[in-house]
Amino acid sequence: MVQKVYDSAGAALDGMVRDGMTIVAGGFGLCGIPETLIDALVRSGVRDLTIVSNNAGVDDFGLGRLLRTRQVRKMISSYVGENREFERQYLAGDLEIEFSPQGTLAERMRAGGAGIPAFFTRTGVGTQIAIGKPTADFDGDLYVMERGIVADLAIVKAWKADPYGNLVYRKSARNFNPMAATCGRVTIAEVEQLVDPGAIDPDHVHTPGVFVQRLIRATCNEKRIEQRTTRSAHAA
Repeated sequence: MVQKVYDSAGAALDGMVRDGMTIVAGGFGLCGIPETLIDALVRSGVRDLTIVSNNAGVDDFGLGRLLRTRQVRKMISSYVGENREFERQYLAGDLEIEFSPQGTLAERMRAGGAGIPAFFTRTGVGTQIAIGKPTADFDGDLYVMERGIVADLAIVKAWKADPYGNLVYRKSARNFNPMAATCGRVTIAEVEQLVDPGAIDPDHVHTPGVFVQRLIRATCNEKRIEQRTTRSAHAA
C-alpha cells in the first residue's frame, strides 16, 4: 500500500506548495473547510496564490487568514460577503476576484476532475458573468461556455477516512468537498477520524482513495458558525 498518511499538515504540504500556484479548497461557508491545512499554508509563507473556493472565509478564520497575511492574489468564488478584509483589498485593487455562480462553480470543479475542459450552461447568460465568454444556441436557447477547473493542489476536509484515502463527509461538509477533491493534480485531505482498512463500507465512500494522494488527522475542528441567529427563550 502506498503510504498516504502524514504526521502533520506541514509534512503533507512539504514539496507541494510554491508561489503563484492555484489551490482549490473545499467547504461550504465555514462548514467542512480544511482548517488545519489552511493554517499550515499560512505558516508556509507561500504567496501570490489563486484560491478557488465557494467562499472566502471570515476575517480571522478559514481562508480569511490567508487574506489577512496577503498571501492571496486572486479568488475564484461565488460568495464573499462575510469578509471585510476581502472587501478592503478588493476595493484597493490589491486582490482580483472572478465571480462564478455557485452551481456553475461546483460544476467547473466536477468537470475539471472528470477531464471535461469546458461545458455550456444557461446560468449567467445576459449578465456580466457571460462577458467575453463564448456562447452557443442549443434548441433555441442561448448558453454560455464555462471552463472546467484543474488546480495545482486541492485541500479538503472529511469526517472519516481509511489509510487508502477513501473519504466520507458529513452533512453540509459534503457540499463542494467531493468536487474539490477530484480537480486537484494533487489532493490532500484532513480528516477527523482515521479508521482501519475495511472499516468503511464501500457503499458509503463519497470520494474514492484514487483521488487522494496525502492524508492527515485534522487538529483544528472548530466548526464555527458564520451568522448566529437566536431568539429569546420567552419569545412568542
